[in-house]
Amino acid sequence: MSIAQRLQDLGIVLPPIAVPAAAYVPFVRSGPLLFLSGHIAKRDGQVWAGQLGRDIDTATGQQAARAVAIDLLGTLQAALGDLEKVRRIVKVMSLVNSVPTYTEQHLVTNGASQLLVEVFGPERGAHARSAFGVAQIPLGACVEIELIAEVA
Repeated sequence: MSIAQRLQDLGIVLPPIAVPAAAYVPFVRSGPLLFLSGHIAKRDGQVWAGQLGRDIDTATGQQAARAVAIDLLGTLQAALGDLEKVRRIVKVMSLVNSVPTYTEQHLVTNGASQLLVEVFGPERGAHARSAFGVAQIPLGACVEIELIAEVA
């Protein structure tokens, strides 16, 4: 099954590439690797703000991470013109805005990781990963995720 068909089956319409909010570019290609800058969680076009363990529970954090993954897919599409050119999602790094006692950052990040496997399949979508709890993320976002992909 094609990636476009998987996205359609999941009811996902990819957003256009986001305009950087500071002095950086959305992606950089170096050889077969494509590095995507961090994308913050958005809901209804606005920053999805809040802190895990205070304002947001783990299940809602997973939804936010899934939303970030959809935005990352939009950037991959813009960078490559065709998601079929993704050979492998290599690495995901997730920053979760959380209180010091919150310890489920890895579960929040599953929202993104699981979607990537759904879209690309286990051979291309399963990836190495880090998930960190941080005191704050730009604009108060609850989750920020960056991604590295091997591309054709």
